[in-house]
Amino acid sequence: MASSTELNIGQKLNEGKTKQIFELVGQPGLVLVQSKDQITAGNAVRKDQMEGKAAIANKTTCCVFKLLQESGIKTAFVKQHSETAFIAAHCEMIPIEWVCRRVATGSFLKRNPGVKEGHRFTPLKMEMFFKDDANNDPQWSEEQLLAAKFSLAGLTISQCEVDIMNRSTVAIFEILEKAWATQNCTLVDMKIEFGVNVKTGEIVLADVIDNDSWRLWPAGDRSQQKDKQVYRDLKEVTPEAMQMVKRNFEWVSERVQLLLEPQASGRVVVLMGSTSDLAHCEKIKKACTSYGLPCNLRVTSAHKGPDETLRIKAEYEGDGVPTIFVAVAGRSNGLGPVMSGNTVYPVINCPPLTSDWGAQDVWSSLRLPSGLGCSTVLSPDAAAQFAAQVIGLSNHLVWSKLRASMLNTWVSLKLADQKLQACSL
Repeated sequence: MASSTELNIGQKLNEGKTKQIFELVGQPGLVLVQSKDQITAGNAVRKDQMEGKAAIANKTTCCVFKLLQESGIKTAFVKQHSETAFIAAHCEMIPIEWVCRRVATGSFLKRNPGVKEGHRFTPLKMEMFFKDDANNDPQWSEEQLLAAKFSLAGLTISQCEVDIMNRSTVAIFEILEKAWATQNCTLVDMKIEFGVNVKTGEIVLADVIDNDSWRLWPAGDRSQQKDKQVYRDLKEVTPEAMQMVKRNFEWVSERVQLLLEPQASGRVVVLMGSTSDLAHCEKIKKACTSYGLPCNLRVTSAHKGPDETLRIKAEYEGDGVPTIFVAVAGRSNGLGPVMSGNTVYPVINCPPLTSDWGAQDVWSSLRLPSGLGCSTVLSPDAAAQFAAQVIGLSNHLVWSKLRASMLNTWVSLKLADQKLQACSL
């Protein structure tokens, strides 16, 4: 990892309660985000130094942003630079905290009397707060945000951008919620911020996400909380109390690294009737790779060599790795039905249909004897996506890529509509 001396650090661009932002000379469009050892609560009404917090917070943030980026979420994060700093894209920040809640607690209960602590929001509860320390970060409505007409890096925040940030917040929360569930931890709520990338003009997740940003309850038990709420709840700040707070932050920073590791393995095995179907199968493999799924290609014919087909099946059943079989066979598809009748693993038919007899051939994949459960998906990309959805039930990293892909598809449609409307005007 590079040392701080290898960067030409320029002027300080901004400073908050827990971090400083510096320009990087000779690297336009990039900044250095330097964490501080300060911990605060109540808009800095309470603030203390916690030795080592900068390194703990930076480690947590870098792991979280790496997880989100690898999933496909657009962020300002570029790479970790040192123990206490990371490099990010230069953004003009939108002065709104987006708060996403799964469980009712904290300030939400004060603002909504009658709601019981622990009430579970399904769907997630979204709130916005305008960043204004002098007025204790007042809650804003969507209408207030639109009326403000913020213009940042050449982008005016309109309904389209508000919708994108709203949808993105939900997706980001759900990805992190799914990841923390692998550690038997409940992500109770979370606050994030967005910025406009000064080079691309895109809205991206920016700022930091560390233990100041969420409530985290191991086993869903508030009494075991590991987040900054422990510091907020202190009646008296003593050296012993600060050590307890630091241990909680360290606990989170150690386990956040585990979120980057899959909790279950899985693979896709594509069986083709002949190498004439190889191009079709390569498309499936390429799509599987985009979801982080290992994909093996094999050649076997259930008509011409049923014994070999069943031997290959047994080869993948015998090592205990969860497997999805994809059967690629044109003309009369015996491959998928034979596999489905002889394995409890999922089987997907993905026949390469031709223009001459394709309409007739597909019935051998659709009309099956009783007792067979293989599905039929005609698109190679869709077959890979279906396999990823099955494996994603037990693999949060695959699930995260699917969730981010769903968000990015929605955003692309939203932006396309906005562009078309602008042209029409």
